[in-house]
Amino acid sequence: MPMSRRSALCLIAGGACAGTLPGCAAPARIAAVPASRTTEATVIGVANERFFPALGVAPLEAEFAAAATRQMKGEGVGAVDQLAPWQMLAVSGGGENGAFGAGLLCGWSAEGSRPSFDLVTGISTGALTAPFAFLGSTHDGQLRSVYTDITPERVLRKRGLLAALLDDALADNAPLFALITQYVDDVMMAAIAREYAAGRLLLIATTDLDSQQPVIWNIGAIAASGHPRAAEVVRRVLLASSAIPGAFPPTMIDVTLGGQARQEMHVDGGAFAQAFLYPTALTAQRRQRRQADRKVLAADAYIIRNGRLDPQWADIERRTLGIVGRAIDTMITASGYNDVVRIYDNALRDGIGYHLAFIGRDFDRPLPTPFDPAYMRALFDYAYQKARRGYGWARKPPVVA
Repeated sequence: MPMSRRSALCLIAGGACAGTLPGCAAPARIAAVPASRTTEATVIGVANERFFPALGVAPLEAEFAAAATRQMKGEGVGAVDQLAPWQMLAVSGGGENGAFGAGLLCGWSAEGSRPSFDLVTGISTGALTAPFAFLGSTHDGQLRSVYTDITPERVLRKRGLLAALLDDALADNAPLFALITQYVDDVMMAAIAREYAAGRLLLIATTDLDSQQPVIWNIGAIAASGHPRAAEVVRRVLLASSAIPGAFPPTMIDVTLGGQARQEMHVDGGAFAQAFLYPTALTAQRRQRRQADRKVLAADAYIIRNGRLDPQWADIERRTLGIVGRAIDTMITASGYNDVVRIYDNALRDGIGYHLAFIGRDFDRPLPTPFDPAYMRALFDYAYQKARRGYGWARKPPVVA
């Protein structure tokens, strides 16, 4: 899982100051994709391997329609509104607080009412949770292990402050990539491909720094492609979605453009959003049917916010790095809150059930160091016990009237 954002902020701020010094060459890279040809670059040659929602949602709409067609065939029905109610899950970023979402999902399984999700999306630490959530309760043991057996050494290697000048990040996330590789194996890829064939979708978001755009990766389509690089691509996408800029290196994605090798620089999807479900344009037809009092497919959206939603007071020292770090932290906190409100507004407009989980004020254990095992196990157990007893999902974000 990624370094805690709060833990990384001061490092990034300090690196930014050091980075103003001249005379150091940046790590080399292959030429980037020109801005005008962003959508032409391909990773493994699969037409629907990823989507660029800022440039239009038609390809994503087509993917959702194709998934519905596969579901209708599997369920033996002739219309979308005859399908079983659609269940959607969005898992947010949050660093070591991802233990909350992991505990909630495992406890939900133990309680017995956890649904099989038709759509699962993930960003940052949520990207690491998402494949396990997508594959269901049979993968709870692995999900638990990822968040309760972790140590800082299995996530990062510190590089030192000079890395701000000589390298592309202050820490090396090679240990995290090794951990991702351990779980994203051929068995997991085959399981994801089977679920994709049944009409279920697993989407992970990254940020393309070159083009300043969010990218949504169609993990099921990649897994189902049979391409020899498919598993490696999925691993690198998960790593990229977890790569806090400045704290962790960007993930360089090799692509092909017009027969020539190019390279894209991808980082944490949280640079754009902390959580996502679907673009608003996807539900235009649904809105039209509801306005005409016509039947629509019943649907529920579950949002796991791996963090608190209430302000967290702190006595900030009057020094540059502390002020900068606190300001960035505040912006990230606001982004997370805005995302759950945005999803709520969309769900309300589209007649979709809204269910929100987040870390409550009753969990007040301090985080002594990034990825502290005792903290993460306590947070996992906190969420697990709440879910096992029947989690009280919020039907709207706090403070929303």
